[in-house]
Amino acid sequence: MTALFDLPAEPRDPISPAPGAHLVPGWLTGSQQAWIVGQFRKWAAGPVPIRAASVGGHRMSVRTVCLGWHWQPYRYSRTADDVNGAAVLPLPDWMIRLGRRALHDTGHPNDLVARYTPDAALVNFYDTDARLGMHQDKDEASLAPVVSLSIGDTCTFRFGNTTTRTKPYTDLDLRSGDLFVFGGESRLAYHGVPKIHAGTAPDDCGLTEGRINITMRTTGLTDPPPRTFA
Repeated sequence: MTALFDLPAEPRDPISPAPGAHLVPGWLTGSQQAWIVGQFRKWAAGPVPIRAASVGGHRMSVRTVCLGWHWQPYRYSRTADDVNGAAVLPLPDWMIRLGRRALHDTGHPNDLVARYTPDAALVNFYDTDARLGMHQDKDEASLAPVVSLSIGDTCTFRFGNTTTRTKPYTDLDLRSGDLFVFGGESRLAYHGVPKIHAGTAPDDCGLTEGRINITMRTTGLTDPPPRTFA
């Protein structure tokens, strides 16, 4: 494991668009982003290749590769039953440590930081035309905070309320290297990505176009019991 993420972060004051939601601009360095992009390319190659999931019979414009648990609407499984049936890659230890540092740097209490152990990550790739409609992250049994990392082109990130997909919401620019954490009162807030701003990726992030978004989640799930046959 690289020591890249053991480097102390430059102190920054988080922006809080809503209670329990925190944005830290420029949280990842260019070197850290480029290293993660290299890992993404390995994940996307399999054993479960990157794919666009279908929701209600409509294929998403965002493509996803999963770690730890495989997500498909509206459930998690250890195998990618909607792709090729293969077991998903494990969630790497460095990502758990990075998730804990994200909570620390956004002012979460030390006891929550210490026990925060995400067990799944959805790694999304957005090309210029990709969009993500307003939705809640509620397929998890746990309401532990979600940690989100952005690399590549800037996106407009729409962060709303917990009761409706419509207003009130706040539009934020998430740039390459930005950290966004939402939990507490905002854990079930509706959110989406209405626009990708092409040509805005910095030269040192490892992507020439498009956007990678990693969301770390605590599913609160356990492995299903082994199947038995009479």
